[in-house]
Amino acid sequence: MFYKRTLETVIHSINDTFPVLVLTGPRQAGKTTLLQYMAEQERKYVALDNPTDRALAKTEPDLFLQRFSPPVIIDEVQYAPELFDYIKIYADTHKNCGDFWLTGLQTFHMMKNVTESLAGRAGIVRMPGLSNSEIEATGFGPFEVEPQTLIGRLETAKRLALPEMFERIFKGSFPRLYENPNVDRKRFYESYLETYISRDVKDLTQVADELSFLNFINVVAARTATNVNYETLANETGISAPTAKQWLSILVSSGLVVLIPPYANNALKRTIKAPRMYFLDTGLCAYLTRMNSAGFLETSAMDGAFFETWVVSEIYKSYLNTGERPPLYFYRDQNKKEIDLIIHQNNTVNPIEIKKSAAPKNAVKHFSVLNPIAGDPSEEDRFSGAAHLKTEIGTGAVVCLTSDVLPIDKKNWLVPAWLI
Repeated sequence: MFYKRTLETVIHSINDTFPVLVLTGPRQAGKTTLLQYMAEQERKYVALDNPTDRALAKTEPDLFLQRFSPPVIIDEVQYAPELFDYIKIYADTHKNCGDFWLTGLQTFHMMKNVTESLAGRAGIVRMPGLSNSEIEATGFGPFEVEPQTLIGRLETAKRLALPEMFERIFKGSFPRLYENPNVDRKRFYESYLETYISRDVKDLTQVADELSFLNFINVVAARTATNVNYETLANETGISAPTAKQWLSILVSSGLVVLIPPYANNALKRTIKAPRMYFLDTGLCAYLTRMNSAGFLETSAMDGAFFETWVVSEIYKSYLNTGERPPLYFYRDQNKKEIDLIIHQNNTVNPIEIKKSAAPKNAVKHFSVLNPIAGDPSEEDRFSGAAHLKTEIGTGAVVCLTSDVLPIDKKNWLVPAWLI
């Protein structure tokens, strides 16, 4: 079964604008499947995980492009960075939009080659795993805290009971697990990790100690939905803090982990500067933390962290899937006052709390920490140059297990998690 991907619209737009489309994302996210589904009949296809084709691309890139002339899909392009200069020459010579569709992991080395060789010639798209909206075929756009829009979604959204929601959290977002019901989830993630570490990490980033790196991934998974502390990660895995920072950046560039930055505004004092980390796929995270069933996960000590991780990842994917950079932040200060997520765009901030509860109490109590950034600038602000710090505080939301979009007060609403 093929799941229609929201990114199709973005890919069509880039195909009509640039000679080169670069589709990046974690392994098994469905990049190749999507491009082959969208490709016109005359577009060729070549995968560089084939040793023969990879050798030709690396040693004779000019001959490679003669053999696989555009329009063409080149899969796993990160394995032959030698191609990029030749693709640039071809694009500059022929000036045809949509000649090259490239897929690859979002590694530092590949993206460096793209930005240096194909600047102005390539449109870059990041593709995550399936979103809840894609699984349910609802076609929802980016998540925004607009009550009337959310109420409108109630007509088409599938309501998920708590056990169903945790089944989805436990299963994860890799398309293979949904397209074929006979796939064994445990064996899938076992194989996924083996391939990821032995091929992607070892070949592309030269991590020498595979066992230590696997242990590091396990530690990061157990700390999903927490603030990054490199010293703690290092101590728990027996490596140095600089190595922990480097290895976490590998997980981020691979599309497995996302870092949400802290919200910064000089009008707010004593805020924590460290980002917060989340596994982007809750199924892989559950496998790494040895959760053996959705029911066990739902009642475990990590149930709240997994629920928060799933909500954040769904909101994050809702922006990626429309080609937008997710405008997401979080707030935490030295007094331990916290806001799980902040959407900041158009000079407006929307505070969001995430609670695994049907009727959370006092969930918006920390929203008031944002009050110093609100309002019209005073004469003193204008005189001191602080006028630009003033930002509108928009509608707030508590994403939870409620069954309806309901008002808490004049500014804040309860929002069902399955409505993202």
